[in-house]
Amino acid sequence: MTQPVPAPFGSWKSPISAKDVFSNFVRMSSLQFDGNGLYWLEFRPSGRTTLVRRTPDGQISDITPADFDVRTRVHEYGGGAYLAAGAEVYFANFADQHWYRQKPGAAPLLLTQTPGRRFADAVADKRRNRLIAVREDHTTSSHQPVNSLVSIGLDHGDETELVAGNDFYASPRLSPDGKQLTWLTWNHPNMPWDGTELHVAEVLADGSLGSSVKIAGGLTESIFQPEWSPDGTLYFVSDRTGWWNLYRWQTGKVEALHPMQAEFGEPQWVFDMRTYAFASADQIVCTYIQQGLKHLAVLNTRSLEFKKIELPYTEIDDIQADANYAYFIGGAANIPMELVRLDLKTGEKQILRRSREIDIDPSYLSIGQPIEFPTEEGLTAFGFFYPSQNPDYAAPNGELPPLLVMSHGGPTSATSSGFRYGIQYWTTRGIAVLDINYGGSTGYGRAYRERLKGKWGIVDVADCVNGARYLASQGLVDGNRLAITGGSAGGYTTLCALTFHKVFKAGASYYGVSDLEALAQDTHKFESRYLDGLIGPYPERRDLYLERSPIHHVQNISCPMILLQGLDDPVVPPNQAEMMYQAVREQGLPVALITFPGEQHGFRKQENNIRALEAELYFYAKVFKFDLAEDIPPIEIENM
Repeated sequence: MTQPVPAPFGSWKSPISAKDVFSNFVRMSSLQFDGNGLYWLEFRPSGRTTLVRRTPDGQISDITPADFDVRTRVHEYGGGAYLAAGAEVYFANFADQHWYRQKPGAAPLLLTQTPGRRFADAVADKRRNRLIAVREDHTTSSHQPVNSLVSIGLDHGDETELVAGNDFYASPRLSPDGKQLTWLTWNHPNMPWDGTELHVAEVLADGSLGSSVKIAGGLTESIFQPEWSPDGTLYFVSDRTGWWNLYRWQTGKVEALHPMQAEFGEPQWVFDMRTYAFASADQIVCTYIQQGLKHLAVLNTRSLEFKKIELPYTEIDDIQADANYAYFIGGAANIPMELVRLDLKTGEKQILRRSREIDIDPSYLSIGQPIEFPTEEGLTAFGFFYPSQNPDYAAPNGELPPLLVMSHGGPTSATSSGFRYGIQYWTTRGIAVLDINYGGSTGYGRAYRERLKGKWGIVDVADCVNGARYLASQGLVDGNRLAITGGSAGGYTTLCALTFHKVFKAGASYYGVSDLEALAQDTHKFESRYLDGLIGPYPERRDLYLERSPIHHVQNISCPMILLQGLDDPVVPPNQAEMMYQAVREQGLPVALITFPGEQHGFRKQENNIRALEAELYFYAKVFKFDLAEDIPPIEIENM
């Protein structure tokens, strides 16, 4: 066995290149199961999302042709972009936002007809030869698009409005006998994790709906995934106790199924999210989160017996089930996400598809360690710490590694505990990583989620600062070489940390918010009142928007930063990155701005993701003055 070569942290030669991070992988999502097989979406490094099917005999093939990209822009974040129903599939095409109908072996046929209308989260109404879906209509005279539930005829694509009047709708679900429709709805300024209402209405003979009844939910109760069981009982998830737990509605009453301090729901950033499925009317297969880690269990709907299934996964998504098997996408710190079929009787699992293979020796892998650390007001925050790891190198005596703090987006979201080459990219080079679930993150109950209420830019930033300080105080990282990175809302947290605190010595903002006021005035409908809860109502509390916007306090910035921005971003306009760049440059601080034409909120093209990651590494190397072990295209850094 060769002896490790002495070399400073950051300068270690890694077996993982930026290309490795963004190539040879697929991102699987949106499982659906019917008698014709198992369906899912695959996002591929080319930037296209393809609908894939596995037939009952195990054959896997693409369904949609190469010139189609299965994505909807409802709420801008999409989800619910296809429906498998019998022998046919229906899906949204990103380029024109129309829905298409495709029969086996045939080319897709245009279904919807009107440009400017987007659709998502469809369910089949076979008795009436139609789909029922969420529609977001951008053709109206309203200053914002109009959302509603509509039917779409399968013969001619004719649209009929079924439910309207509220700001948002989601999860239309038809009862097994086709006689009842349930759905979620909410209004500004709520986001779906703040408060939603669950409604049920009779489907009349002509296909219209009778008067609706509110079953659950309200301004401060979030409902998630309404679902009819095979015997026609309505189930759903509610956080009325402070935790998203399972409930059902029958004989006019709501019944809790298995109360526990765990999250059976997640923030509905996209449509058609699923954390439970029916194996039968008597058995639910469900996922839940405790302390940021996901688990799988089976719940008997008659006895209410709850049994956890022991698995090697800490990430479990998109659950589907039939009488014999559960299907899900699972992963862990050392297991890339994989499509799994689990035998519900024997417990045996079969890997149907992998997102990627780990093509490096396991000795190079840094395994995330769940940590808790003290933060403001005597509270505790959470994260995953990844020590630097590379068996080929040893740092000089007394040297501690730099730390890169990762701040996830959302901010109402959570980081993943699953395997990510994007983390190993840093740790194998000798840079430790702290992936934080700051206050406001999900997976820890409503109270933890609401720590951010009115305090975005304060609580999240303090937790990132205190997490870094904690690791430095434990002698695990170099307190003089702390960096922070994040995208979207995580980019805002990064900019705030660099502006209002002196702990970090460098940072990278990916399409991050620098001007809250500009965001409040210029963003899409879904998030147009999000800041009411995170900051305060605008313009009534304009003072808070100015106070917490890094662009107005750039004189406080005392360390270098790099900004990476898509030029077609509808969520964070590119001018925010440009304004921040100009302001920091005028301060005389090292700063870099890299823009990507054609990219939106989150980079999809492989070459752009590679360029961004390499640029970030190059930037840290210059700031922290370590030599790179590889040739990376240089970037222009002002004032360096």
